[in-house]
Amino acid sequence: MKFVFIYLIIVNYIAFSLYHLDKQRAIKGKQRISEKNLLTIAAFGGTLGAYIGMQKYRHKTKKLSFKLWFYGILILQILFFFAIYKRKFFI
Repeated sequence: MKFVFIYLIIVNYIAFSLYHLDKQRAIKGKQRISEKNLLTIAAFGGTLGAYIGMQKYRHKTKKLSFKLWFYGILILQILFFFAIYKRKFFI
């Protein structure tokens, strides 16, 4: 369980940092981080860090297609963790 907690801290820090970096690159007109990569880091457990990065830097908050994918990932993660919790609870 300790490993999972450490993993989630690291992946959320990376997600937050990538959103910040992409916003800075957008401002400076440099090469951006792809939406696919931003969504992938969220899918691997960085949803909270990604969400905080989106809100803090006002990044990707108006693009509907990105938000739909992001919230779809969030819903799948919630369902996944609920299923795991429910199974552990009843076993």
